[in-house]
Amino acid sequence: MDIKRLKALISEKKEQMAADMMEMSRIPAVNPRMGGAGEYARMQWIMRWFDKRQIPYEVYEVPDQHVKEGVRLNVVVTIPGARTKDQSLWFISHVDTVGPGDLDAWETDPFTPVEKDGRIYGLGCEDNSQSVITTMAACEVLFAEQIQIDRNIRFYYASDEETGSEFGMKALLLKGLFRPGDEAIVPDGGSPDGSFVEIAEKSQVWLKFTVNGKTAHAAMPHLGINACYIGMKFGVELEDSLKAKFDREDPMFHPPMSTFELTQKFANVESPNVMPGKDSFCMDMRVLPDIPVDEVMGHIYGLIGKYEKQYAGITIETEFLTRTDAPAPTPPQSRVAVNLVEAIKETGTEAYSGGIGGGTCGAVLRAKHIPAVIWATLDDMCHTPNEYVVIDNMVRDAGIYLSVLSRYEP
Repeated sequence: MDIKRLKALISEKKEQMAADMMEMSRIPAVNPRMGGAGEYARMQWIMRWFDKRQIPYEVYEVPDQHVKEGVRLNVVVTIPGARTKDQSLWFISHVDTVGPGDLDAWETDPFTPVEKDGRIYGLGCEDNSQSVITTMAACEVLFAEQIQIDRNIRFYYASDEETGSEFGMKALLLKGLFRPGDEAIVPDGGSPDGSFVEIAEKSQVWLKFTVNGKTAHAAMPHLGINACYIGMKFGVELEDSLKAKFDREDPMFHPPMSTFELTQKFANVESPNVMPGKDSFCMDMRVLPDIPVDEVMGHIYGLIGKYEKQYAGITIETEFLTRTDAPAPTPPQSRVAVNLVEAIKETGTEAYSGGIGGGTCGAVLRAKHIPAVIWATLDDMCHTPNEYVVIDNMVRDAGIYLSVLSRYEP
C-alpha cells in the first residue's frame, strides 16, 4: 500500500469534503427523541453519494414507530478482506444529531451551514458529520485504488447514537454483524491536536424525575401541594449530595470525577397563577467505572424516601431514559489502539490514552468485548451553539485512517 500516494489523493479531495459537509449539513437529522424527524433523509443523501460512485452498500432497517417512515436506516459499506472474511476493522460514524438548543445563542442558522476562516459552522458538523465525511472520502479512495487489507474494512453509518443506539448499533449487534476478533475506530471524540485516544468510558445514566403533588390556585396554596417548589428543592439537594458523596477522582478520565448535572426541565402549568401538581426534570449522570450505578441509585432512592416522608401527599417517580454501565476499557496494547497511536505519531504528534464521560458506540462494542478506540482531531464543540468543524482536520484524519489500514496489509 503506497500510503504517501493515498494521502495525496485525500488531500486533493479537500474541496470536495468541504462541499459534501455543506450539502449534507443542510439536511436536518435531529434525533426524534430530541424533537426532530430523525436522520432518514440524511441517510438517503449518503446512499445517493455512494450510488454516484458505484460503491456498494447494505441497508439495515430497524422499525421505529416514532418516525414517519416507520424505520431507522443503518448503512454499511464493506471492502472484503484479502485473507479472511471472518474479521473486520470497523469505522463507525453516527448520522443523527442533537437539537440546536437556544437558537439565540447561535451566530448563524444551525441548519444553514456557513464556511468561514477554514471552518464550517452548523449543527452536527463536528458531532458527528466530521466522521461521516472523512470516512466516506477514505472509503472512496480505497475503492478507486482497489485497496484491501488482511480483513474486511467496514464503514458503518449509524442511526440513533444520541439517545442510546437502540435503533442503530445495538440493533446491528443483535443481527450478528459484529464478530469476535473485530475491532473498531469510532471518530466521535478527541482533542484539538489529535493526541487523545479514548479507550474507556464512564457509566452513562439519564434519569427523569416526576414529582406528584396537587394542583391549586396560586392564591390558595393551602388547597394544594406545590410540586414545582418541592421538585426544585429536591433537585438541588440531589445534585449537591451526589457530588459530595461520590467525589473521588480517576486521573485516567477527563474530567476526572463523576458528573451529576440537572438538565432538561419540562413544562408544568400554562398560567403563572396555577400552582403545579406535577413537575418533571432530568439529570445526566456519568459515573466512574469503579462506582456501581446501583450504589448511586441507592442514594437517590434514599433521598426520595426522605422527601416523601417530609412532604405528606407527594410521590417522586424515577424513569431510566438510558442506562449504560461502564464496560471494561479497550486494552492499550490491543492491535487497533497500537496501530492508531503509531499512525498519529507519524504526523509528529505524541498520542496518549484516557477516558471520557461516555455515550459513544465504542462503549456498546466494549460491552461485547470488541476493542474500540474513539479518536478524531476536533475542538470539542459538540452539543454547543456555533458548533463547527475545521476543514483541515478532516483531511488529516482521513489520512491517518489510511495509515492505520496500511498496518493491516495482507
